Amino acid sequence: MKSGIHLVVAAWLALAASTGLSAPAFAEGVAALSAKINALSRAGKYAEAVPLAQGQLDSLEKKYGPDNRDVAAALNNLAQLYGEQGRDAEAEPLLKRAIAILDKVSGLNSAEAAPELNNLAALYQRQQRYADAEPLFRRALAIREKALGPNHPDLGQSINNLATLYEKLDRHEDSEPLFKRALAIYEKAAGREHPAVATLLNNIGQVEKVQGRYAEAEPLIRRSLAIREKVLGREHPDVARSLNNLADLYERQGRYTDAEPLYQRAVAIRQAALGPDHPDLAISLNNLASLYQAEGRTKDALPIVQTTIASGRMQLRVALPVLLAAQRQQLLPSEKALDDALNVVQRATQSSAASAVNKLAVRLAAGTDRLAQLVRRDQDLASEAEALDKSLLSAVSKDRAKRDAAAEAKSRARLAAIAAERASLQKTFASEFPDYAALSNPLPMTAKEIQSLLAADEAMVLFAVAEKESFVFALTRDGVDWTSIPLGAGALSAKVAAFRRGLDIGKAQDATGKAGLFDLALANELYAALLGPVESLIKDKRSLLVAPVGSLTALPFHLLVTAPPPAAIPDTFAGYRDAAWLLKRQSVSVLPAASSLKASRVFARKEQSTKPLTGFGDPLFNPSLEGAGDNRTAVKQASRALVTSAYTDFWQGAGVDRVRLAAALPQLPDTADELNAVAKDLGAASTDIHLGADASESTVKRAQLADYGIVYFATHGLVAGDVKGLAEPSLVLSIPKQPSAFDDGLLTASEVAQLKLNADWVVLSACNTIAGDKPGAEALSGLARSFFYAGARALLVSHWSVDSEAATRLTTSTFDRLKADPKLGRAEALRQAMLAYLNDTSSPRNAYPAFWAPFALIGEGAAR
Repeated sequence: MKSGIHLVVAAWLALAASTGLSAPAFAEGVAALSAKINALSRAGKYAEAVPLAQGQLDSLEKKYGPDNRDVAAALNNLAQLYGEQGRDAEAEPLLKRAIAILDKVSGLNSAEAAPELNNLAALYQRQQRYADAEPLFRRALAIREKALGPNHPDLGQSINNLATLYEKLDRHEDSEPLFKRALAIYEKAAGREHPAVATLLNNIGQVEKVQGRYAEAEPLIRRSLAIREKVLGREHPDVARSLNNLADLYERQGRYTDAEPLYQRAVAIRQAALGPDHPDLAISLNNLASLYQAEGRTKDALPIVQTTIASGRMQLRVALPVLLAAQRQQLLPSEKALDDALNVVQRATQSSAASAVNKLAVRLAAGTDRLAQLVRRDQDLASEAEALDKSLLSAVSKDRAKRDAAAEAKSRARLAAIAAERASLQKTFASEFPDYAALSNPLPMTAKEIQSLLAADEAMVLFAVAEKESFVFALTRDGVDWTSIPLGAGALSAKVAAFRRGLDIGKAQDATGKAGLFDLALANELYAALLGPVESLIKDKRSLLVAPVGSLTALPFHLLVTAPPPAAIPDTFAGYRDAAWLLKRQSVSVLPAASSLKASRVFARKEQSTKPLTGFGDPLFNPSLEGAGDNRTAVKQASRALVTSAYTDFWQGAGVDRVRLAAALPQLPDTADELNAVAKDLGAASTDIHLGADASESTVKRAQLADYGIVYFATHGLVAGDVKGLAEPSLVLSIPKQPSAFDDGLLTASEVAQLKLNADWVVLSACNTIAGDKPGAEALSGLARSFFYAGARALLVSHWSVDSEAATRLTTSTFDRLKADPKLGRAEALRQAMLAYLNDTSSPRNAYPAFWAPFALIGEGAAR
């Protein structure tokens, strides 16, 4: 199957997508039909092209059987048509099947496999699954470089694809030279007026534009538009792409009058060519609404925003400013504006941890009967299928010589079995449990629904973060308020990072001076920005529930300072004691999302745990020390360190370099004292506390954890590295002398998700267990997500490297208070424990926040 010069289609930055069919592979009639399908596709006539492509696929399957390269090509073409219509859910399985056929028939080392790899990567890029897309793009590029030579247009296409990925990741210095190389290839091979040349010109113009080089960008985008209008026709969807990009350039320059007709024309083209449900039309509608709002034309922007909200394709950055302005201008009733805004926020900011809480809620609502068991089975199968799918994708990105054919065949067989079992489960849900669908796909909550879940002494605060500004929503049982915050994602991320730099225990212990110590002025500045606008509504409530997003998930809200301090950094540690900490005013609980409130309060647990606590601590990191007696406890106090260490720092080939890991991990003998003290307080049996070599993965996985109300881990934590899928956030348990897949000493997030818990809370008294998978990414996304999914109702997690002595004191104090007054609630008990530590004047360092404030409560903090 020879490759030709293919039409380049794309999302915002115009990603190339190739066509898998060509005439030499088919009889004359089939070739003619293929040409007609491609022509209809180029004209944007998808309603006519799709039935023809589906018919061609059916005909080829009937003639040649399922495992034929021409069937793979037809699958690729049909998938490409779906992708161009925004129907990625239908396109993805077709592309995967095409790749599997080619892999079986001829292997994935020939040029004919590159289009399918390319198109699947393009689909993942549209879904912002960049880590999944990159190896596929690279594989397609490597195949074409080897098979086609340096000047072939298909090589130019793959170069463009990789450059587009880099541009999506803001790697402008990597993308621009690749775009220019691809442009040179296409101009030489196809001429200066080919549609692919137009796409490359557009791409380079985009790179110039986002870097503020507007004068250089405009002629490139204008030339792209002229080529597309001439070659494709004035009503082609790709023309709308150029119009959109040129309008965006003008809007960035404040040339609103020039931008408006271009946006309007792009909307008209996409409505006619793509239909009302296409994501590209939603992009144009959002852009036009944003322009109107920038011009102060809220009345014109509002109906467009309401249309995008109804379709579920609104953009948070556009919808919230319009709705807030519409409320203030009385274009919308306040209640309607707020509910629409909450709808936007809840749909746009659903975190992975919140998703896990919702999955747990579904199981809790189902009860302990057959439905709950079937729901857990379906959720577990979905997670297993996702993991298998990722492993197969990783395999097809490699050279055949580096692949394990037997393991891949086993994975494919398992995927097929999972698909069959899940299909059977869906039929069971539909026939026996008709209410399950509504339960498993909850609608966003209105303001009144949220208010009804709050107690009289509670306030809830939600955040939404966009590129240039953010928004805060505050709700109590009897009041609501929301407004904008003049800080965007980048500014907030920088401020949170600066805030956290003052929480390094090492800085506090050596007391070398003020440099690097906690900045009270910055803590007050963040309070004023984030909570100051809604202070009057929330300040008198005893409990504050916060649902942060983005970099705000890494912000310990209880350490915000509610009044300007006398000095940013006090002269002595004792000076920190007098700061107006938010914690002095209110207890603070963190919710992964607004929906988590309903999940934790409406769907109450149906059965109680039978035992108070099980704990795992003081693990043995160096197996050679087992039985060494006092040698292990020579150091009585250790920080649960690894502040800057990620799992990938110890990654070596297919596993972990345990020698390096063991050398980097100080033993934690104080955690044994910590666990024993807590167990004594709660009346837990000594056999439920697992220390030393017994604090192992094997012990955790074999324990009946669902019997315990509290599951407690006191150990080091490892956050994930930059390569998603290669490594996961983990808790370090005892490292065995002979590691195995079942027990290698690292309890990863995916292994946590397979546990069966029934816990009122899980305590992660470890290093930085709140951290996200990547710096600046959503925190709570790794271990927290998995523990919620496994069955935890609340988590006590550490925000930074925890001092062992401090951790012991804080956790035992928290449990003591709960034991003395069970109605106190977890959040208030933690608050009182931290304040008692802060107010202890026996040591100056007790007043320093790195010691008394490392823990956050995630989930339900009230006594219910």
